[in-house]
Amino acid sequence: MYLCNSSTAMTSLRTIILASVAIPVCSTLKAQSKTDNQVTERLRADISYLASDDLEGRRTGSAGELKAAEYIEKRYQQMHIPPYKGGYFFPFRFTYGKEIASDTRININNVNMVVPAEAFPLPFSANRHVTEHILPDILEQESIWLMALYADAEEAENPHYDWEKAIFDRARDAASKGAKGIVFYDNIGTKYPPQFSRHSDYETVSIPVVFVSHKAWQRAVTENRTGKAGVYTNLNVSISKAERMGSNLAAYIDNGAKYTVVLGAHYDHLGYGEDHNSLHANADKDHLIHHGADDNASGTAALLEMAARIKANRKLHNYNYMFVNFSGEELGLYGSKAYVKTEGLDSNRIAYMINMDMVGRLNDSTHALTLGGVGTSPSWSRAVDMAGNDFKLVIDSAGMGPSDHTSFYNAGIPVLFFFTGTHKDYHKPTDVADKINYNGELMVLNYITRIVTEMDQKNVKPHYTMTRNTTMGKTRFKVSLGIMPDYTFDGGGVRADGVSDNRPAAKAGMKAGDVITQLGEHKISGMQTYMEALGKFSPGQKTEVHILRDGKEMVMPIELNK
Repeated sequence: MYLCNSSTAMTSLRTIILASVAIPVCSTLKAQSKTDNQVTERLRADISYLASDDLEGRRTGSAGELKAAEYIEKRYQQMHIPPYKGGYFFPFRFTYGKEIASDTRININNVNMVVPAEAFPLPFSANRHVTEHILPDILEQESIWLMALYADAEEAENPHYDWEKAIFDRARDAASKGAKGIVFYDNIGTKYPPQFSRHSDYETVSIPVVFVSHKAWQRAVTENRTGKAGVYTNLNVSISKAERMGSNLAAYIDNGAKYTVVLGAHYDHLGYGEDHNSLHANADKDHLIHHGADDNASGTAALLEMAARIKANRKLHNYNYMFVNFSGEELGLYGSKAYVKTEGLDSNRIAYMINMDMVGRLNDSTHALTLGGVGTSPSWSRAVDMAGNDFKLVIDSAGMGPSDHTSFYNAGIPVLFFFTGTHKDYHKPTDVADKINYNGELMVLNYITRIVTEMDQKNVKPHYTMTRNTTMGKTRFKVSLGIMPDYTFDGGGVRADGVSDNRPAAKAGMKAGDVITQLGEHKISGMQTYMEALGKFSPGQKTEVHILRDGKEMVMPIELNK
């Protein structure tokens, strides 16, 4: 299960906010049969390997991810479950933020800075080569501006100081006043030095913008290898999209049926925490393997077991069954988004999708199990009933959430999401195989099997219903459009990954895939200007929203509300 990147636009998905529905809980686990013991041993073997040191945390695009994928492929082969479309592997390429290109140069007074350790361009900087010989602390139009980052020591020592927003606002102002570029330097020597933010939500400004650390600035000013008064700047800024590769896997049981059921789980995890999504206090310094036993070796093992059960049960033949192992989930659902898009999954032919993410830590005392996506089809009310006395269900009606079922829900497919809850080891190196509740995971598997079996017997396509996105948490704006922004979109504007029913965007006629380019008089070029625009409106106000749909411009009247 993924945590969104640390930004004001994305913090709302960090915590799942769910409403509890109390269902009686059995007091003790039933004695296990020989077959049950065999299942738990298979689960243990799969999870132990996937969460082993040898796979180094299964980070997307890593050698560990490939080893995990090859293991999953071998397991499907052992079960004699054919690949989907002739091959198990479905590689995908995605843009993962921005990176500083190798030709970036930051030179002050003929002193070259080490990039990014001593100096770096901001991710919203324009790509350009500029030089200027200027006097320090004098802001002149048509010049490169030099600006101290901090107003005083108190500001520099505040760990919550939003330095990136401060730089962005001042850089945008400088550009409007004719500056050729701007150099921010640490004038205090902060304990919390700025770092390059590859996932910045701020849009590109029209000038180069760089930051120079305190020591590097002092060295350049002191040494001054130009032999001239003032400050000589030579900046060559080059920022590019950071592209990465991942691999989904898919196996398929073709029963010649009209509809197909998709069962899925992601198998990637955090590696050593290199993508800054670890919750370990000293992740960057300690460089520890994040094993991801619960997240999501547990779901991967559950998916393999469900595949084995469906393959062995000849009575389950009224649907085709697709088993998909996603990568890139921890980075933002990249794998499932790519799979839905590139495979062109037809919502008219997909009956429903079941997603298993973190199903290995059932609490033996409470037996609390989250069942998500219940509102995406009326059929799921029966799924709730089938929990029996085994669980205390925590019901989440929303189709959107921080896992791969969101990609299928946004494609118009009913979904169910299974999740045994977060714990103190979540996104930490201590999420290891020895802490998995294997008997509890068996209970979850038996529950899913009951649902799959009954749905196959009914042999119908569940009706799809849109839900309100209850997992988005609180907004800091007085109004919202009711869309799920696509945080991976960088084509200018804000792309709607999903549109919630009965919200302003849906009532205006917006659809998933629309790109918002203007709200009222406010131009939208990315998430930052989108948030700024929302902050200008109050509930009940009427305006127009400008969108791009399939390359065509459209203008729709819209009434804004919470």
